[in-house]
Amino acid sequence: MTLVVQVRLPLRVRKHAPRGEAAQRGARQRSEPREPGWFQRKLKPEGVRERKVEKDRLLAMTDGVAAVIITIMVLELKAPEGSDWGSLHELWPVFFGYVLSFIYVAIYWNNHHHYFHLVERVNGAVLWANFHLLFWLSLIPFSTAWLGEHAFMPVPTALYGVSLFMPAFAWLLMQRVIIHSQGENSPLQAFLGRDFKGTISATLYAAGIALSFVAPWAGLICYAVVTSVWLIPDRRIEKMVAQD
Repeated sequence: MTLVVQVRLPLRVRKHAPRGEAAQRGARQRSEPREPGWFQRKLKPEGVRERKVEKDRLLAMTDGVAAVIITIMVLELKAPEGSDWGSLHELWPVFFGYVLSFIYVAIYWNNHHHYFHLVERVNGAVLWANFHLLFWLSLIPFSTAWLGEHAFMPVPTALYGVSLFMPAFAWLLMQRVIIHSQGENSPLQAFLGRDFKGTISATLYAAGIALSFVAPWAGLICYAVVTSVWLIPDRRIEKMVAQD
């Protein structure tokens, strides 16, 4: 014998709005702009924000490499074995090379920070040009250590000059790449003009490398003069950014 149990569930009666009101509400919902979801925002970021992120990453990478270069150079400063002033005096070439190289790295970082105030858009060419600059800057600790160990010797002094000249060349190349990416109305080109500093620096580097084989101290003087040319950043960039 089979027992059949019937269960009656309460039915929910849905009240439908009149057709005219429902149609108006649907049309209003379709006309209202919808905020993009998280996935859409990830796929299609805003152009300005994307350019800012790329530029910030480039600047952060440059800051990190500059910090590592300075750290490597300061680790090359070894304490003297003796306990008198004579032992300390023997290390003055090492300290001199460290101070000069520290100033050079600081000048590149400072001017890099100022110049990129005029750069709004960063593309692949600019990124590689910046890495090219960082490559040559990363070799300065090596040439500085060799110069400190063999002070006023022709070949180490000349190689030190080459290690300073190549970042300068990479700097000029990066400027050309940025100007080309900015187009005809390049803010960086308007600021640089004829670039007197770049021209005089290249001349002093070449003279210093050549003089290193004759009088190494004269070559070091040429390298030191270049630092005096670039030591103070140009305030025109700050004024241009403030006006904008």
